[in-house]
Amino acid sequence: MDYGYQEDLAYIHDVGFGSFAAQSTPGLLQILRQKGIENGLVVDLGCGSGIWAKALTQAGYDVLGVDISEAMLCLAKEKAPQAKFQQESLLKFNVPTCDAVTSIGECLNYQFDEHGLADIQKLFARIYKSLKPGGLFIFDILEPGSLSGTNPQKTYAQGPDWAILLEKSENFQDKTLTRKMTIFRQVGNLYRRSEEIHTVKLYKGSEIAKQLRQVGFRVRIIRSYGEFRFRKALVGFIAAK
Repeated sequence: MDYGYQEDLAYIHDVGFGSFAAQSTPGLLQILRQKGIENGLVVDLGCGSGIWAKALTQAGYDVLGVDISEAMLCLAKEKAPQAKFQQESLLKFNVPTCDAVTSIGECLNYQFDEHGLADIQKLFARIYKSLKPGGLFIFDILEPGSLSGTNPQKTYAQGPDWAILLEKSENFQDKTLTRKMTIFRQVGNLYRRSEEIHTVKLYKGSEIAKQLRQVGFRVRIIRSYGEFRFRKALVGFIAAK
């Protein structure tokens, strides 16, 4: 089955939209170190093209990156050759014993395999069980209300060898955000065109915090990774065992 982030969109996401992961890195490392996690295994759920995984290996951590996109994992293996990677749904992945788990860039919102709060809580319970005492689960999710102004909203971006047309629309009743993308990537003298549609389920931060506490976590809600402030409707969590 083909999931989201096929070859061309994975490439564009890495070269054109990798700044979130890159700017999150100093703050994430600071959170780990402040809690005394200076080495050991970090499991990165939704590792994407491996920007955060690379930073972790360079900082001396062991890394297991998990993603549902084969194309993303191909990029990640090149970027972070010292890390290990596995293709799997985040919701179905059996998290091994580890020192920390991260999931950066609203990965838990994605509906590549349909889910709701009950499925999220099952994942939280597995993560809690797998973390060593004092371990951390650090992640962010997208809440309702991320669109400013018009709905739907159309935007455009381009780079030296790519372009993307993006239409975003929020369904307030279903609490979902749909992103329709038309992708152009240069191949030789021509441009290859493809399309992807991604749907993300929107959760309130208070709902997620409740689910975390119910499985045993101590929870702190954050609006930044260190000095890197989140955009509108993105909320982060530091959940400690």
